[in-house]
Amino acid sequence: MSKSRPFGVTLLALLAGLAALVAIFHMLQFLRILSFNFGVLLFYQFNLLGAILWGVMAILYIWLVRMLWNVNPQAWLFLAVLSTLNLILDILTWLGGTSWFALLPSVLVNGVILIYCLLPGVRQSFGIQAK
Repeated sequence: MSKSRPFGVTLLALLAGLAALVAIFHMLQFLRILSFNFGVLLFYQFNLLGAILWGVMAILYIWLVRMLWNVNPQAWLFLAVLSTLNLILDILTWLGGTSWFALLPSVLVNGVILIYCLLPGVRQSFGIQAK
């Protein structure tokens, strides 16, 4: 018997996929493969470390999309933690010398994911009861 996938879970999976694409985009920018950027792009004068961190985030988001698509109850908590960690990485990247405007796509996508993830209806879709 397969679980039905509510619309909210499908939307979270699509948003996590979009976050993975944004992380891949930032990784390629730090590797200087994509020359298109929205502003200054630095990570404490060591862009390889920034590329590695964004690449790890992309891999985690891709893995998370699979978990969300299968309506794994643990995916909800992991998505909330990962979007928070990604927002922290955005702040660290900004402190490292990247312009705020260059990080805006990542901040917007992860902010929407975190807000939507914390709604009570989404928690109930994963079988998590609000206390």
